Amino acid sequence: MDDPSVALPGGTDPAERTRELRRAHAAFTRDGRVEAPVRAVIARSWRRCARARVSPECVPRVELAEAQLRPYREEHPMARVMPLFRDLVGAFAANGAHLLAVCDAQGRLLWVEGEPGTLRRAEGLGFVPGARWAETAMGTNAPGTAVAVGEPVQVFGAEHFSRRVHPWTCAAAPVRDPRTGGLLGAVDITGGDGLAHPHSLAFVQAVARAAEAQLALLDPGPPAAGDTLTALGQDEALLVAGGRRVRLGRRHSEIMVLLAQHPAGLSGEELALALYEDESVSPVTLRAEISRLRTLLGPSAPLSRPYRTAGPLAADFTALTRNLAAGAVSAALHRYPGPLLPASTAPGIVRLRRRIEDQARAAVIARADAGLLTDWVCSPWGADDPEAWRALASALPPADRSAALARVRALDGELGAYGVPVRQPGRPGGRGRATYPQPARS
Repeated sequence: MDDPSVALPGGTDPAERTRELRRAHAAFTRDGRVEAPVRAVIARSWRRCARARVSPECVPRVELAEAQLRPYREEHPMARVMPLFRDLVGAFAANGAHLLAVCDAQGRLLWVEGEPGTLRRAEGLGFVPGARWAETAMGTNAPGTAVAVGEPVQVFGAEHFSRRVHPWTCAAAPVRDPRTGGLLGAVDITGGDGLAHPHSLAFVQAVARAAEAQLALLDPGPPAAGDTLTALGQDEALLVAGGRRVRLGRRHSEIMVLLAQHPAGLSGEELALALYEDESVSPVTLRAEISRLRTLLGPSAPLSRPYRTAGPLAADFTALTRNLAAGAVSAALHRYPGPLLPASTAPGIVRLRRRIEDQARAAVIARADAGLLTDWVCSPWGADDPEAWRALASALPPADRSAALARVRALDGELGAYGVPVRQPGRPGGRGRATYPQPARS
C-alpha cells in the first residue's frame, strides 16, 4: 500500500502527476473543490490554508532579522544537533543539489544550508533564515505543515499552496524535546523533483529520530519542577497546580494536554483546529472555554498570545514518550495506565493518542521481551492485538507457547471472518504481514 504521506507513489509518471496536480490546484483555488490525485494530507492542509485566508500568491515575510536571529538561534535547542544534521544531510544535500533547512515550532526558518546554486534560487523565493514558512503564512509546505500537524510530510510540486513554490519538492519531519515531548521544530530537505521519492521522507524521518536521541543523551535529566498533569488512561485529567489538586472536565482536559504538548504556545486558530472536530466553530467558543478555565485555575491558568501554560508543566504522557525515546521500554510501560484521554475526539488529542500508542506498541514488539509482551497483551488495549500475541509466542520457550498461539489463531479467525487478511505463518514482524485493525479505544 502506498504511504499517504509520500508525495509520489511508486509507478506514477512524474510529468503526468505534475499536470494533474496543477489542474487540481487550479480547481481548488478557483472554487474550493478537491480533485484527484490530491492526497488526503494535502487536501486537509489546503483547506486549513483557505480558512486562514492564505493567498496562492503569498510571499514569505522575514520575521527575525539578523540581529534577532543570531542570539535566538544560538539558544534554540536545535542548535545542539546542527552538527548532526550537517553530518547526516550535508553530503546528501550537496550531491543532489538540495537544501537542509531547520525551522522552529512557529515555522520560522533558522538555518538554510546546501548547494550554492540551489541556495541562490531559494533566496529568490524567500526561503531564507528568519523567514516565516508556517502553514498559516505560506500555505502547504513540508516544514510548515510538519509543525502544523506534528507529523512527517512530503510535498511535491503543485501540492504546495503557494504557486511560487510549485517548482520545488520538500520532505520534513518534526523534532520533539525527548524530555517533554514538546515540539521543537522540524528538519527539512528541499530541492527539485529528485526528492519526490518515498526514500526522501524515510531519510528525513530517520534524521529527526537521530536528533531526538542525541538530545536525550545531551540532557537526560527530568523536566524542571512545576505543576503536573495526569491524563493517561482517564477521560478527565488531574492537574496538580499551586498545591491544589483539580479534576478537569473533558474540554479543559483537552486544552491543558494540548498546551502541555506545546510549551512554546499555540495561537487561537491552532488551538481551535486541534480542539474542535467542527472546523467552523467560532473563536468566541474557544475564548469562553479559556475564560472558564481561568476562573477554575486562577494563577495557574493558561496565558494568552499565544495560549500557553503559566509555568513548567510536567505531564505523564511526556514522561512516557521521553522513556520511549531513550529506549527505556520497561519504564515507559510502567507509566502507561492506558490511552491518552480515551474518550476524546478532539483532532489534536486523537493524533497525539495514536502516536503514543503506536510508539509504545512498536517498542514493546521490537524489544521481544516476554514479560513486557505479557503485560501488553493482558491489558485492555493489547488484548486483541494479534501481532503482539504473535510476538509473545515467538519470545516464549516452545513448551510455553500454546496459550499464546491459541489466542493468535482465535484472533486470526475472528478477523478473517470479517474479511481482514490473515498473515501467513512466519517470523513476527517479518515481511508480508497483514495489517490488522486496532480495537476501538475512544
